[in-house]
Amino acid sequence: MADHVGFTPNRLFLTKGVGVHREKLASFELALRDAGIQNFNLVHVSSIFPPNCVIISKDEGLKQLNSGQIVFCVMSRAESNEPGRHMAASVGIAIPQDREHYGYLSEHYSFGQSEKFAGDYAEDLAAEMLASTLGIPFDVDSNYDQKREIFRIDGRIVNTMNITQFAEGDRDGRWTTVITAAVFVP
Repeated sequence: MADHVGFTPNRLFLTKGVGVHREKLASFELALRDAGIQNFNLVHVSSIFPPNCVIISKDEGLKQLNSGQIVFCVMSRAESNEPGRHMAASVGIAIPQDREHYGYLSEHYSFGQSEKFAGDYAEDLAAEMLASTLGIPFDVDSNYDQKREIFRIDGRIVNTMNITQFAEGDRDGRWTTVITAAVFVP
């Protein structure tokens, strides 16, 4: 672990999963399994997309990690045992044009929102955080398409995206958990 303390990751992958079980913790474990990250000791970190970091495929990222390894991630999680409850977990990403500058990852979880709305919201949040850091003026109350146009015209935000997991609560009242994660690869 000591060789990873204070490291700046230059790769990350995105993943998502859903789990259903009568026990809340087991539901979370099944969501981690669905996402393929159940065999790591996950450490949740705050929301900075490191300078010069690239997004790699989940398969490529998993090949570079070992079972039991301490792995840093930005994770969003929602869970409920209410039958039919709509839930979403999203991670939004905003990457600056100048790759020497850091970007943002935003975690958003919600109940009652559609998958698209939750994903767009997380993406919007990451873009707003990056725009404010870069000094790009925008109206926080404008819709995302208007903000995206400002970001495009300004040219300092090169890419925004999100990963979202949506589910409806189990009809029999078992715990349903949704997760998304941006997993850093040392």
